[in-house]
Amino acid sequence: MKLIKPLTFFIAVLLSGSVLAQKALPSVNVKTLDGKSTNITEICGDSDFTIISFWATWCSPCKRELDAVADLYPDWQEDYNVDLVAVTIDNARNLPKVGPMVETKGWEYTILSDANEDLKRAMSVQTVPHTFLVDKGCNIVWTHTGYSPGDEYELEDVLKEKSGK
Repeated sequence: MKLIKPLTFFIAVLLSGSVLAQKALPSVNVKTLDGKSTNITEICGDSDFTIISFWATWCSPCKRELDAVADLYPDWQEDYNVDLVAVTIDNARNLPKVGPMVETKGWEYTILSDANEDLKRAMSVQTVPHTFLVDKGCNIVWTHTGYSPGDEYELEDVLKEKSGK
């Protein structure tokens, strides 16, 4: 019985974002909202870090997370040289709702579509919201699932740590 707690802790550590430090972003094509195909790895290199947030129009926690990050994002861009790419997993039927929602919300992120869920599968995303932090070399350095108010500050702490600021 005493072995279970250390084993549980070990498994939790293995599943934590810190273990993903050397996992590379997969080379998968996604689409812009105007239908142009682009490879997700093309997001790397312009900034020191890129936040990739998987979301959907029907996901209330996703929208709350992206709203919360919207308030902090301009400072993050300046302080940590970070970009945010919000990847919608909305299917073809719901995809027409994405652009108007983004405009109404005032989100100034790059929005990409993964309607076929190829990127979602390649990155082992099980639920949304699911957020990744990717470095300039396209390495996944942190990951987080779900959203609770305040999670955006955890992400900011990771940005501080990874940027050395």
